[in-house]
Amino acid sequence: MKINPIIFSLSLFLLISNSVFSQIRTGADQTEHYLSYLKGKRIAMVVNPTSRIGNQSIVDSLHALGVNIVKVFGPEHGFRGDVGAGVKVKDAVDPLTGIKIVSLYGKTNKPTKEMLADVDLVIFDIQDIGTRYFTYIATMHRVMEACAENGKELLILDRPNPNGYFVDGPILDMAYKSDIGMHPVPITHGMTVGEYAHMINGQGWLANGIVCKIKVIPMQNYRHDLEYIPPVNMSPNINTNQAILLYPSTCLFEGTILSEGRGTQFPFTVIGSPALKGIYSFSFTPVTIKGMSATPIYMNQECFGLDLRQVDLKKLRESKRINLSWLIELYNKHPNKDIFFDNKQSKEIVPFEKLAGGNVLRDQIIAGLSEDEIRKSWEPGLQAYNKMRAQYLLYP
Repeated sequence: MKINPIIFSLSLFLLISNSVFSQIRTGADQTEHYLSYLKGKRIAMVVNPTSRIGNQSIVDSLHALGVNIVKVFGPEHGFRGDVGAGVKVKDAVDPLTGIKIVSLYGKTNKPTKEMLADVDLVIFDIQDIGTRYFTYIATMHRVMEACAENGKELLILDRPNPNGYFVDGPILDMAYKSDIGMHPVPITHGMTVGEYAHMINGQGWLANGIVCKIKVIPMQNYRHDLEYIPPVNMSPNINTNQAILLYPSTCLFEGTILSEGRGTQFPFTVIGSPALKGIYSFSFTPVTIKGMSATPIYMNQECFGLDLRQVDLKKLRESKRINLSWLIELYNKHPNKDIFFDNKQSKEIVPFEKLAGGNVLRDQIIAGLSEDEIRKSWEPGLQAYNKMRAQYLLYP
């Protein structure tokens, strides 16, 4: 049998390519590309438990290599990830390294001039989930702004976006700008933090249009469509791959009177409330869980609703869409529609408009629009966003 050399070469190339792309190397793992750059500099690090070199915290690794880390800036959940969602984080001293930890989720959310006075270079290395309402993008924005205002450079060690395979959702109306939506982007933005930082600079989104000097260490063997399961939980309540992929859809329920599963061991994968008893048979009971949820909505009350833990993740990825059908279904079946989106019902409810990026989606659901009709209203904004996004992509 004669082998066509062209076909054989192409097949071999594809085989090697698929093997290579399965071995993603994060920016942090590529110490050969930045370790010498840190020599002789006083370093501040914006990190959390996802910031790792191999299986070890990047702070512990670089500290052991003799890097002069003068302080760590800790975001929501804290540097070591032992603080629950929304809980203010205090300044401290890391017991393992003796390095000072300065909270960016407490008295201040942005490094001050005084905090950066003894710093030559800031490193940002945090795993993002790829949605507009995950707070680490807001943290990066403020750190970029502080660096730009104080003449400091920011080194970004890039990491995969597990939801980077699709772009979807309404574009944020800047009248609803908040910590869970700082920029005019859709719910899933389809970018890594390195790409997103270039977009922040390029679009002039920092205060007064200032530009931050950034250096990105890009990943090796990464594509946006690759499936990626982070080796460390991104936050206490994002603790499974199911939660990661459902989060773009189910986090919207934080703006309703339904529980999204906080207070269980499987948040963002179950949805329900006591009012849905008799309508759904599946139930769960939120309780206090230290480090995850201190006072979840409907604490110690049996909630009835949807169990999304068995959703086919392959089909979910193939759809390349936020699932609106669950939100529409639960609104239509809820007996108290007049308070469904009322955040005054509980301190655990986030204003839906901030999550959705405006009041349009809420009004569309109340008006009874279909998912297709709602999606059609997103198309002009998504087309314009995708054109803008293309300018800043570092990966195919």
